[in-house]
Amino acid sequence: MKSSVSAPRVVLLDIEGTTAPVSFVHQILFPYARGCLKDYLDEHADDAAVQKIVADVRKIAPDKSPAEQLISWIDEDAKVAPLKELQGLIWARGYQQGELTARLYPDVAPVLQKWSENGLTLAVYSSGSEAAQRLIYGHTEQGDLTPLFSHFFDLRVGGKKEADSYRAIVKEAGWQAADVLFLSDVTAELDAAAEAGLKVCQVVRPEDGTVAGTSHPVAASLPEAARHFALPGQEGA
Repeated sequence: MKSSVSAPRVVLLDIEGTTAPVSFVHQILFPYARGCLKDYLDEHADDAAVQKIVADVRKIAPDKSPAEQLISWIDEDAKVAPLKELQGLIWARGYQQGELTARLYPDVAPVLQKWSENGLTLAVYSSGSEAAQRLIYGHTEQGDLTPLFSHFFDLRVGGKKEADSYRAIVKEAGWQAADVLFLSDVTAELDAAAEAGLKVCQVVRPEDGTVAGTSHPVAASLPEAARHFALPGQEGA
């Protein structure tokens, strides 16, 4: 189905399950951070950023050691800011040392390039920290894609299932909500974005076994999403 309204001028993208496989996040990134976490905390105990993370963890969970609590959050896939910040620091070292390379779905890089070339503004909104987002797009199998994006948003603006988070993003970036298309695999996130006035489309990747909702347009790839909203990059779906 094609949208009867004007085409978006901005595409706001989720990462996990939308542009990067869930398996990359859960089978590569999370275990890597978990395995390095205790040593990283010990080795960087004097770093201001790490000290702030540890202090924030102690405020949230005063009865557990910070390392134990952080590992518990990893195992729970908790969307907690101190964990996301620490994971970003650990992953940065992994990318810099050549131990990590980000895997994207094959259709992603070509479509993002096409959208950028055609004047669309691209941005990211993920529960992973802004630094972690830049690392993923900066170290892909297709090279550094970060120049394609104008903004990176994380939990600093609020939770992804809250409409006010999308209102905050639109206000901070100076966009009009109706000009923004949000792509995500999670129905509750799309519900929140739609409530805030954004266009939305659920990306249902067969590889990830995503369950399609019934209230929003659905696409199995970025080219298919492009067709729904009369965007360039429709070929190859």
